[in-house]
Amino acid sequence: MTPSTERRGIQSIEVGGTLLQALVQHGAPMGLKDLAAAAGMPAAKAHPYLVSFGHLGLVVQDEASGRYGLGPFALHMGLSALHNLDPVKQAIPLAHQLADQLKTNIAIAVWGNMGPTVVHIEEFSEQIHVNMRPGTVMTPMLLTATGQCFAAFLPERVAKPRIAAETAQSTNGTQGQLDLSAAAAKAIIDEVRQHGMSRAVGKPIPGINALSVPVFHSTGHIALALTAMGPASQFNADWNGPTAQALRDTAGVLNAQLGSPGA
Repeated sequence: MTPSTERRGIQSIEVGGTLLQALVQHGAPMGLKDLAAAAGMPAAKAHPYLVSFGHLGLVVQDEASGRYGLGPFALHMGLSALHNLDPVKQAIPLAHQLADQLKTNIAIAVWGNMGPTVVHIEEFSEQIHVNMRPGTVMTPMLLTATGQCFAAFLPERVAKPRIAAETAQSTNGTQGQLDLSAAAAKAIIDEVRQHGMSRAVGKPIPGINALSVPVFHSTGHIALALTAMGPASQFNADWNGPTAQALRDTAGVLNAQLGSPGA
């Protein structure tokens, strides 16, 4: 948007908004002088704005310390915005950019009734032969990068029964490719948590590598997994390689958009 076509705003609202931005960035109540300084204005100019914000419930002032903090209406605004966010909708344009950047396929998966479920795939122009489409359930969880991501970052009350069932089936010889003890399953999950992402090298599809990274809700629970996959001859599955870093960067952007703790 060029300066000539920029929409006209109300300058006083934008000036006062810097005080709210300063409170959000500081993350704790602030005294008048410090808050005004952080917003780049004199205290005498900041005070009338804070009085008006107080009338609206956007800020509150502690009677004992005189410090200003965000008020109940600011909290309600934030919660309303978070409730209206659709993690998958937020992720799709970033997955498209990531597929172009990495020149590989990117899948978005969420937790469904049957387990980790692919809901969207961004295919690069050079398609790879992977039997995956929207609706595909990534089970056994411990065998795929996407499944391992959910196994490691789901709440324990959700993940533990699924993992126990998979290891029990492995012990009974009914999981085919999966041969895992409870100790091996724990080692996989520990590794995923250590690196903040999961990977599958040449499995469950021979010749295909994958890396998967979690994205979190504002509640701190996993919202979805972003998974990059491609031919092993072209796909760098190193924990600290460019593909892994690009996934982490994209997840960081999504975490910030979704209000994830620590984003």
